[in-house]
Amino acid sequence: MTDEVLVLDAAQTRAGLDPDRLAEALTHALVAVAGGTVSAPPRIAAEAPAGLLGVMPAHVPGLGLAAKLVSVFADPANPGRSSHRGVVALFDERDGRPLAVMDAGSITAVRTAATATLALRTLARPDLNRIAVLGTGVQAAAQLDLLARQDPDTPVVVGGRHPERARALAARHPRATADTVEGAVRGSGAVLCCTGAREPVLRRSWLAEGAHVGSVGGSHGPELDARTVDDGSLFVEWAGAATAPLPAGAHELQGLPPGRATLLGAVLSGSHPGRRTAAELTVFKSTGHAALDVAAAAVAYAGARGTGRGNALAF
Repeated sequence: MTDEVLVLDAAQTRAGLDPDRLAEALTHALVAVAGGTVSAPPRIAAEAPAGLLGVMPAHVPGLGLAAKLVSVFADPANPGRSSHRGVVALFDERDGRPLAVMDAGSITAVRTAATATLALRTLARPDLNRIAVLGTGVQAAAQLDLLARQDPDTPVVVGGRHPERARALAARHPRATADTVEGAVRGSGAVLCCTGAREPVLRRSWLAEGAHVGSVGGSHGPELDARTVDDGSLFVEWAGAATAPLPAGAHELQGLPPGRATLLGAVLSGSHPGRRTAAELTVFKSTGHAALDVAAAAVAYAGARGTGRGNALAF
């Protein structure tokens, strides 16, 4: 019997990532991580002279079996930065058949934004007045696009070092404006950090009482300052965000006492209360997890199958 594998380019992958279905799948995956039912070995990488190829496989019961392969190489067009290119391969969890190959960049950007938004909805105060999005790159754009689709009525302010880039990004949301990083943070009930920072981009003294902070950047250094981490109630996708050494663990969470960070999946399952008071500072630090790639790949595949997107190839 010949198996058909669905091949999805970047646009087809993104088109299949319905925000509501993705939020549901991510919740399933995060609860499974907290419950210990996910199989996800440590990340591995093969090194080449000019870069590396990382491999991140995982199985999430009820969602699927997938592996992300991503190359990280220097980007000549942007000195000091790196390019990330890759694919996600999805398999049938029951018989191991390959089902689809899709764009890893789209999977990573959208599921990261969706996870940060899910954490915001779970941990932020219900009387949220404004959301600050810090950064003007690919991940900040993905975050703003998702907010425009899911919550177009809540005001957003984009904070960036380059005013023209911040203004251009703000144009993607119907109620977004642009400001400096500090100006965006001050007075906002939630702050979503989406930068390629090598050092902290916000200060604890800028944050409003009872703010929620989400941080998905900082792969090359701490995106959050130490006081924000020290004062906040910390939430993570997986325990290794705080216990694993770099680069798997988060820069900001290295050396924290055991049990200092709570799994977001525990809050989603109802086994942890999450935010306890209106004045509490909640901090969600994301490092990503292969289970989230499985969730997004399963949603993208189902969406493509339901609409006839993609090219089916016989393997």
